[in-house]
Amino acid sequence: MSDEAQATPPQTRQERQVLLKVRGLSVHFGGLLAVAGLDLDIVEGEIWALVGPNGAGKTTVLNCISGFVRPAAGSIHFAGQDLLALGPERRAALGIGRTFQNGQLFTSMTVLENLLIGRHAHLRAGFFQGLLPFGPARREDVQARQRAREILAWLGLEAYADRIVATLPAGLQKLVGVARALAGEPRLLLLDEPAAGVPVREVATLVEHLRRWCTDLGLTLLLIEHNMHVVQAVAQRVCVLNYGRKLAEGEPATVLRDPAVLEAYLGREEEATPLLEREVSDHATS
Repeated sequence: MSDEAQATPPQTRQERQVLLKVRGLSVHFGGLLAVAGLDLDIVEGEIWALVGPNGAGKTTVLNCISGFVRPAAGSIHFAGQDLLALGPERRAALGIGRTFQNGQLFTSMTVLENLLIGRHAHLRAGFFQGLLPFGPARREDVQARQRAREILAWLGLEAYADRIVATLPAGLQKLVGVARALAGEPRLLLLDEPAAGVPVREVATLVEHLRRWCTDLGLTLLLIEHNMHVVQAVAQRVCVLNYGRKLAEGEPATVLRDPAVLEAYLGREEEATPLLEREVSDHATS
């Protein structure tokens, strides 16, 4: 029998495991309804984009998933486990990594030191063991440094390992934030505007990185992004939020041309058609 005949056909989306299941997620800030009844089924290995106008509730959704905001209603399950009773550190240990829109890096520390902090969820030695120059803590430190340098090399950042983060340009700081999240060995990586602050000439490199993280590391990605060129280039599924409510969900080519989506972005449906083309043109001429 030929190899082609023996090959296992690829699984359909319905056959693959739902890694993150969100049901009825609602968040209130005082009298403001930030997220209203959101449902999501994110399948393992997919790249999702969460898009929408400013103030649509996108970052609030990531904050709920990563444990920094507690929802008023709804449920969040990751790999079948209920997350609502768990804090951010426990969620990170389960395999949920996170970057932030403004970096949240330790800018007075080196790039390597930031990655070592990102590996804290995998450290088992206690405080007093860590004071000893030998034993489990020492072995963990050596292994953590080795893994951190491997990640930096994989991202092309090895030359910056000993640089102070504050001395790096914004685009490189963004990549350091991702490297720190990868140091935690996540299964699900939440990215808050990864293309923001990245020079136009480096956006194509970022897109290639996003694809590689899924194929080489087996990651599932959920990213917030305003750059529609990036969304079209990498996302397999798109969820559009407007005033905290899901406006549309599906494949990018369909969703980003939905009249309701375009009207939410531009305000008037008749001006909506050039949205994607305008994004691509802007980035090509910047």
